[in-house]
Amino acid sequence: MSENVTQLHGGCHCGAVRYKAQHQRKWGEALVAHACNCSICEKVGYLHLIVPAINFRLEQGEGDLSCYTFNSGVAKHYFCRHCGVKPFYIPRSNPDGYSLNARCLDTIPQGLEVEPFDGKNWEKNAKELAHLSEVAKD
Repeated sequence: MSENVTQLHGGCHCGAVRYKAQHQRKWGEALVAHACNCSICEKVGYLHLIVPAINFRLEQGEGDLSCYTFNSGVAKHYFCRHCGVKPFYIPRSNPDGYSLNARCLDTIPQGLEVEPFDGKNWEKNAKELAHLSEVAKD
């Protein structure tokens, strides 16, 4: 089955951190970002667009990033130390991938759908997010 590949470019507010990525999905599948209601995502308005690590490249700003961890310490929440914006992170549900903040993309892809994700009950629902990264790898 053929794939639909979306080229993504984004970064933080001040421009110190820049990345590019590719989101792959099966032809005909919607491009979906998830609005999580967990304690951190809800506060910052994060919209998750998950890509495998092999499809992500930090173009600039490695030295401008700070990392925040909490709870299990598995997720690596990266944010720009200058402007405070979190353009991407390594999620606990997909430690071999990146969650891009769709709000930090240079251009929101046409037809991007936003679906809710119940992160307040993360343990119960994390398998759904892990499945999404497996689909992205196929």
